[in-house]
Amino acid sequence: MIVRGEIELSNALMPEMQAYRAAALVDSSVMNLCIPENLARRLQLKQVEERKVISSNGSAIKVPYAGPLKVSFQNRSCFTGALVFGDEVVLGNIPRQDMDLIIAKEQLVLSPKHVVSMSNVVI
Repeated sequence: MIVRGEIELSNALMPEMQAYRAAALVDSSVMNLCIPENLARRLQLKQVEERKVISSNGSAIKVPYAGPLKVSFQNRSCFTGALVFGDEVVLGNIPRQDMDLIIAKEQLVLSPKHVVSMSNVVI
């Protein structure tokens, strides 16, 4: 399912820099956060590596993977990297699940059962 959601992106290493608000495409078939090259430059993100992706036309291409980014939606946030690819912000499953967000009634919402699981943590 594809919807739009208002998110905020910022450079995690430069908290004094103004965050960027985006009406992100939220696509349940996409795994990572994707951002356009001009936004990566604006946020002064550092390229960490190149990753191979399959574009919408089926071709495999290498794209920059940059970060670190802080992604926020309402009162939730996470830290991640982004594929520098395409011409709009796309919120994929990894950051969406990290913030425990769900797609309901054709919109991005906070999960009503928000619980941080510690079942696999050994102390």
